[in-house]
Amino acid sequence: MPRKIAAPKPPDPPRYHHGDLRAALIQATDAILSENGVEGFTLREAARRAGVSAAAPAYHFGSSAGLLSEVAALGFDQLAAHLEVDPEKGSPTQRLRQQGVGYVRFALSHPGRFQLMFRRDLLSAEHEGLKAAGDRAFGQLVSAIRSMHGIPADQPLSPGERAEVLAAWSLVHGFARLALDTELSHLHQGANNQELLETVLPRILESQWPDP
Repeated sequence: MPRKIAAPKPPDPPRYHHGDLRAALIQATDAILSENGVEGFTLREAARRAGVSAAAPAYHFGSSAGLLSEVAALGFDQLAAHLEVDPEKGSPTQRLRQQGVGYVRFALSHPGRFQLMFRRDLLSAEHEGLKAAGDRAFGQLVSAIRSMHGIPADQPLSPGERAEVLAAWSLVHGFARLALDTELSHLHQGANNQELLETVLPRILESQWPDP
């Protein structure tokens, strides 16, 4: 009786280390956001660029909202780092203005992440770490206002002081969005991003928060 030859065993599928796959998917997502904007993102395209199956991102992040939330949380962490100012450098008012420049610098350096971070309709409210990262970034601005007015950390802000926090955030956020939309270059004789950061924005911030 002829001996039965076993069929060759198919090769094992490639194995991906969780950390490597996570980094690859985040990098792919960043690239898509930079090239096509938030509306151009799809989970399938992120998987293709990372070299994995279409099901892999969902397995690790649950959904497109899970992956985008991960990228947004990293963005808020980066923003918080851009808002860190040496407490020994300058007056509290000068440090607030430095934070404003840092905010816009982050937005112009990472436009894809920046635009994603404020698209709550695309993010997961249940993502662990997203709210905490956002609070850390926003807390930097609140601390600057507290320092400027000599308000202890355990003392609540008054309505006027909360309004000042909102005014500071609105100013730099709006400036960043206008700069990303290239609207400001028309108003400032074709000023590039570096000129907007180094010349135009500091003048605006100083007009709103002059030195005492």
